[in-house]
Amino acid sequence: MKTYQAWRLGIGDLIMPAPRHRPPLKRPMWIIVLISMVSLLLIGAYVYPPRRYAACYIFSSEGCKTLEWIPPTPVRDYTDDELVTRVVIRDILMTPPVQSKNPKIAFMFLTPGSLPFEKLWDKFFRGHDERFSIYVHASREKPVHVSRYFTGRDIRADKVVWGKISMVDAERRLLAYALQDPDNMHFVLLSDSCVPLHDFDYVYNYLIDTNISFIDCFKDPGPHGSGRYSEHMLPEVEKKDFRKGAQWFSMKRQHAMITLADSLYYTKFKLYCKPGMEGRNCYADEHYLPTLFHMVDPGGIANWSVTHVDWSEGKWHPKAYRAKEVTYELLKNITSIDHSLHVTSDEMKEVQQKACMWNGMKRPCYLFARKFYPETLDNLLHLFSNFTSI
Repeated sequence: MKTYQAWRLGIGDLIMPAPRHRPPLKRPMWIIVLISMVSLLLIGAYVYPPRRYAACYIFSSEGCKTLEWIPPTPVRDYTDDELVTRVVIRDILMTPPVQSKNPKIAFMFLTPGSLPFEKLWDKFFRGHDERFSIYVHASREKPVHVSRYFTGRDIRADKVVWGKISMVDAERRLLAYALQDPDNMHFVLLSDSCVPLHDFDYVYNYLIDTNISFIDCFKDPGPHGSGRYSEHMLPEVEKKDFRKGAQWFSMKRQHAMITLADSLYYTKFKLYCKPGMEGRNCYADEHYLPTLFHMVDPGGIANWSVTHVDWSEGKWHPKAYRAKEVTYELLKNITSIDHSLHVTSDEMKEVQQKACMWNGMKRPCYLFARKFYPETLDNLLHLFSNFTSI
């Protein structure tokens, strides 16, 4: 809740003798009042950051991050391809975002086949038909849909192999389809095991009312981070810029366009970030986007994902929840987390913990969560109205 303060400009009951042969001082007083009001508006805009895209280009504050992209000073001569790529990215970032009378969120589902939680998502989307779009990339078999919102929303798909560049290809394919709708302003990548943690209005306002992308990104000096780097990526990608992060992103339209426009850095990861290459297991879906946006627009990303994943078990895959584990307490605990957590893979096992800041305010981090087994659907449907009102 915002607190609004009302200010009054009072004039005391001071009685003065009428001036001789002088006009009343009405105009100067109105000028003073006008200047005071403008000053208050400017102060308010600075203290309470603007949240809509248009306002972000009038006032600059922490809530809007860095609005004017300032290219770094070159430390070497760029290659021709690198120079072209940087010019294109710079122009995309410096172009004011498209203004839509009906801004929508594109929900992009990356799945092997049918979506086991369509009934839950149907409940989530109900009543908000004009404020979202759905795109389904099914890589193994044609999905069978049970919700009208998903019917006819399948896009052309291709085979996806875990840990390989085909995962990034599928993400870019989803973005390409979603960008064709000029009203799509934010793009969320979800899996078949993802579920919503809040109601639609909460998620919509969280994403549309900020000018950053929620792309996970951190520096891991260990074998599962920088240890996966290949010097074949030089000169365009240096080891000091190599980053790691969760695959499940949520990005604004400008960043979606950059992801499609980039071929230079994408090619580096396609050729030199592979499982088993040079004795390393490099996974492009964990490194490409974090590294790209750390290099080209570090101030424009949140450095955490709005999709919660539990890696506490220390395995190759995150914890997957069974039906008996899905309780109100579990969901309440996830929705109350207000800090992001990263642990390095070196001997130090350094814990990197940062508050989740939204427009300069500390807020809960997560809008979605994974991984949930299909058997949890009934529990989730029963609990949905309760835990989304938290």
